[in-house]
Amino acid sequence: MPLDASRNSLVLPILGLLAERPAHAYDLATRLRERHAHLTATRSTVTTLLKSLHRAGLVEAREPGQVGNRPPRTEYELTEAGLAGFRAKVESGLRDTPVASVDFALAVAHLGSLPVDRVGALLSARAERLAAEQAALPPGTMTEVHTLAHGYRRGLVAAELAWIAALVERIRSAELAWATDPVPA
Repeated sequence: MPLDASRNSLVLPILGLLAERPAHAYDLATRLRERHAHLTATRSTVTTLLKSLHRAGLVEAREPGQVGNRPPRTEYELTEAGLAGFRAKVESGLRDTPVASVDFALAVAHLGSLPVDRVGALLSARAERLAAEQAALPPGTMTEVHTLAHGYRRGLVAAELAWIAALVERIRSAELAWATDPVPA
């Protein structure tokens, strides 16, 4: 785990799940596996991250509760700082992450937590940045076999740019339904 636990890719979806409702580590690990099967989300990792988020003031621990014969479990809920941190992570993921990254995909999964106008602006800014990166890729002056990585990157950037353009158009035309405040403040 990174020294700064907030850099762990699981933090964004954990905060997003807690924005929906308070939960304990076992529930979060289960929901993470259901929604983000490509991530490795063990209960021990989730527990460790929850403790780090608690120390950072982003989540608050409730008194452990017991249901039936199960052992007592501590539930966590977002604090105001946690909700602000969650939204900031979504913004950063949409704006700043590398092309085709897990962190971009996780931010996309939670973009509905932001105002629709903000998402449009963030995605448009990302598209501008990616177009500039694509234009800066070196020309193919070497044998193609030596520049396959550049071609692969060009293909990734082109695919993401096309996807972003289509999504922004769906947002602007209101084809994509948007909740007025999907994540309670």
